[in-house]
Amino acid sequence: MFCSQPSGAGAGKLDRRRIGRSSAACCAVLAVAALLLFAGARETAGRDAAAERDERQQSPEAGQDTQTASSHAAPPLWLLETWDRPFDYQSPSRFLEYRPISQASRKWRICAAYPHLKDSYWLSVNYGMVEEARRLGVGLQVVEAGGYPNLENQIAQIRSCTGTGKADILVLGTVSFHGLTEAVLEISQRIPVIAVVNDIADPGIAAKVGVSWISMGRYVGEYLARRHPKGSDKVTVAWFPGPKNSGWAPFVEEGFRAGLGNSAVDVVLTKWGDTGREIQVILVEEALEEKPEIDYIVGSAVTAEAALSVLRARGLSEKIQILADYFTHAVYRGIKRKRILAAPNDRPILQGRLGIEVAVRLLEERLEVRHLGPAIRMVEAANVETLGPDESLAPASFKPTFTVE
Repeated sequence: MFCSQPSGAGAGKLDRRRIGRSSAACCAVLAVAALLLFAGARETAGRDAAAERDERQQSPEAGQDTQTASSHAAPPLWLLETWDRPFDYQSPSRFLEYRPISQASRKWRICAAYPHLKDSYWLSVNYGMVEEARRLGVGLQVVEAGGYPNLENQIAQIRSCTGTGKADILVLGTVSFHGLTEAVLEISQRIPVIAVVNDIADPGIAAKVGVSWISMGRYVGEYLARRHPKGSDKVTVAWFPGPKNSGWAPFVEEGFRAGLGNSAVDVVLTKWGDTGREIQVILVEEALEEKPEIDYIVGSAVTAEAALSVLRARGLSEKIQILADYFTHAVYRGIKRKRILAAPNDRPILQGRLGIEVAVRLLEERLEVRHLGPAIRMVEAANVETLGPDESLAPASFKPTFTVE
């Protein structure tokens, strides 16, 4: 049982009870259920920096057999969150146990578009989509724009990928909240369009799969606020929200600032920028030049990874602490080694799986919930093995895959 369960035999139906996030009973049950669902990660080898190369190949995320779904076998129930008003992350939410469908009725053709495949977050989304497409028996064609600045490239890609007769549905991880609206409206006249992971303006969108990025930012802000409540000694933060016009970074910024209320945390520097590693290294270096006495570096998973290297090179690893606002392989290793304090986990593999599963439901007129995503959990050293790798991190052996026949 969970805070809200499916009602009746239909998959994904919601209990009509309204249960707020703040309900203590709901949170207690959520914690127990999440621990059960996320359990099963194995110990990894090597924790020190010298063993990092070996650990990349031997760690749980490098080869969990449990993450590979057998063809047409229905996976376990998924713990998800949904919102009372579809597409409105500010509306009340509830949790549900969701039973995925076992197989598609025909070999649908799905076009999936990503902002990039430059980091392990979107690689894990890719892994989830590929595994789910194989499990359900559908075709998948993947395109990636090469980065958040490449709006025109993504527009051209989705128009090409969804050209007449090429695809039955578009699953879109957007580079921009507003920038693709015209193209989405055009494509939606021919085939359905689903948004996945990154939020996007509603026109033309038939369903959304994702988490509240406001909540992701708030989790991080509240974590800092608990460490440094109002009235305690002031601490300073350099903050790296991500790409300014993307469908996630502005919402993370909003949630992070809200989460810092009633705290002794002072954000003394904000650096927006693409999540390519080279760019984030430059931004971290700039921040340390401008504000050398900061106490924390907080930002994207790529920011956290870049900060690990920069701080180690400058001999500042023991002086400046790091927080990430989403979860990747590098963040997982950093938390295990106690070099990164914590990060919210939105389970990228599961978001990828869900994007394909919802696409098939929509095409087969079996979709009952238009807006849903994984339940977010905050991961730190004490719970990294139970809430970390499962349905979050692609195996190290997985390479970007663009086609499932």
